[in-house]
Amino acid sequence: VGRMAEPAVILRAIEGFFDSFTVVDPGVPLIRLGGDGDGGYLVADDLTGIQACLSPGVDTVASFEKSLIDRGIPCHLVDASVAGPPFDHPLISFRPLFLGGHDGEGWITLNRWVSELPYDGDLLLQMDIEGHEWAALLATPRETLQRFRVIVLELHDLHLLATTLGRSVVTTAFQRLLDDFELVHVHPNNNLLPVDYRGLSLHPVVE
Repeated sequence: VGRMAEPAVILRAIEGFFDSFTVVDPGVPLIRLGGDGDGGYLVADDLTGIQACLSPGVDTVASFEKSLIDRGIPCHLVDASVAGPPFDHPLISFRPLFLGGHDGEGWITLNRWVSELPYDGDLLLQMDIEGHEWAALLATPRETLQRFRVIVLELHDLHLLATTLGRSVVTTAFQRLLDDFELVHVHPNNNLLPVDYRGLSLHPVVE
């Protein structure tokens, strides 16, 4: 049994985390890949030479992947909650697996997935896996993360920053990204209302 942290200490810790959301100019324009609604994302127009996209989390549409395929970039999808990708194409592969923090029956880590693909150059990661991104990121070696030139993420459950465990997981995983990447765009997902915590608005999902 331990003594709970003072509210002011917790607030400073949460504010410190969001202070790390510093957006920088990538030196190239941002372009939108995918549709105007859910599934479309702004990314830096720095895709030349990217060999493939890894896209865990499959929806009923795949407008982001379609935009990459139109540019000749193969897309590899994993998701065990669906029967297959929304459309077939020679540049799409699909495996019925969940991405997470361990390799096992029905699950695969990002490190293993990358190692099994036939690429030695830059990759793109687009990940929307409903909260499993934290375990997946924490389990991924730094050298594997460095294989990705561009990472597009939906970060879930950020309202759990109000808890000690939530802050530990979220800040550790996000700092691992900041060690090698710069944030070029961020916005809250508009489908969920923010959660109020002592005057702070904590958006549960951020893209």
